[in-house]
Amino acid sequence: MPGTLARRRLLASAAALPLLLGTAGCQAADLFAGPDPLAARPRLSPTVIALQEVIAAEEDLIRRYRPAVGRPPGPPELAPLLGQHEQHLARLRDRLLEPPGARPPRGQAIPGPPHAEVTVARLRAAEQASAAALVQRLATAEPSVAQLFASIAACHVTHAAVLSGLGG
Repeated sequence: MPGTLARRRLLASAAALPLLLGTAGCQAADLFAGPDPLAARPRLSPTVIALQEVIAAEEDLIRRYRPAVGRPPGPPELAPLLGQHEQHLARLRDRLLEPPGARPPRGQAIPGPPHAEVTVARLRAAEQASAAALVQRLATAEPSVAQLFASIAACHVTHAAVLSGLGG
């Protein structure tokens, strides 16, 4: 009989627990000192926002290169540069961890003329502007993301030097 008494006490306690919690008026915010996970979708971190913007800028560079690469007699040096931009984009996307349902990236297009008027000189200017924008992000980016941004910026500077050698 002692086992039956303990079992009855346990069942009575389990049955009374929801009633006690319901009358106590507990809310999710009362249980811990952090943000209420049920209140709203969490805000995106500065790293996610920066990655979204850099991805949009890299996509913009790719859109600038495609017409120049596909246009005969385009300089053959442009195709490898486009390929490197596509690799940069893949690395950036690998780093981007977004919560489900996150808003699409906010674009930060590189200043310049419409993509249809692409010349080597305009590509060079776009590469230089992109490198400068990436360098400006280094001070506020997380170390691993800053390293990626610095690496991509260095490539963009190298691309600008290659494009300078092509003239135009």
